Amino acid sequence: MRALIKEKQEVAKGTLLVTFDLLGEDVEFTPGQYFFVTLPSVDDEDEKGLRRHITVVNSPNEKGVLGFATRMRDSAFKRTLRVLPVGSEVDVEPPKGTFSLPEDTSRPLVFVAGGIGITVFRSMLRYIREDGLPYRVTLIYSNRDPESTAFLDELREFEQTLADFRLILTMTQDPGWEGETRKVDGEFVNDHVDGDLNGYTFLVAGPPAMAEGVQTALKEAGVDAENVIAERYSRY
Repeated sequence: MRALIKEKQEVAKGTLLVTFDLLGEDVEFTPGQYFFVTLPSVDDEDEKGLRRHITVVNSPNEKGVLGFATRMRDSAFKRTLRVLPVGSEVDVEPPKGTFSLPEDTSRPLVFVAGGIGITVFRSMLRYIREDGLPYRVTLIYSNRDPESTAFLDELREFEQTLADFRLILTMTQDPGWEGETRKVDGEFVNDHVDGDLNGYTFLVAGPPAMAEGVQTALKEAGVDAENVIAERYSRY
C-alpha cells in the first residue's frame, strides 16, 4: 500500500523516528509486529536494496499512521531514509511477526531492551496505557549513554502515568552516569527482579549479540526456556 512520509524527528543521537501517513488505509496490527517498507530510489543503492522490515513504534490505537525508529547506520536504505523529504511516497506491506504481549495479563513481565530494541516495547507500553491493561511490567533498558537512549523522557513519564511499571536503566559506556553501568547478565537481573525468576515472562529485544547474550544469561540464571521470548534486530 502507498504511504507518505508525514514527519521525521531525531529521538536520540543517531536514531531517527519517521512517521508515515497511510492515506486513509485502516491497518490492523498488534504491538510487536513489523512492516516491510520499500523506499523510492534517490540514486543511492547497495546490494541490500531499499526494502527493509522495521518494527512499529506507535500503538495500534493511533489510526492512519505508522511510526518507525531506526539507528542511522551506513546503508543505502538508511541514507535514503534520511534524505527523503516529508511528503515522499513509500510502499508499506502488511504486518508480519509473532513477537507480542502474552495473553495472560496476570503474569508479570520483564522487558529487556538493548538500543533500538526499545521500539517494540514503546508500542506495547503505549497500548497498555491507552487500553488500561493490567500488565505488571519491569523494563530493563541498556544503552551506551543517555544521549543515544531513544524515548528516554517518554519512558520516565511512563513511570509516573502507568500503573505497575518500573524502569531500570543501565548506561554501559558513560563514566559520568550515576546509575547502573553493568551489562545485562544473570546477576544484573537477579539484583533488580524480585523473587523466583521463573515467575516472570521475559521479552528480549535488541541487536543479535545482545539478545543472544541475555538469553544465555537468563538460562544460566535458571530461567526456563518457555519463559523467554526474544526478538533480534540486525544492523542494515
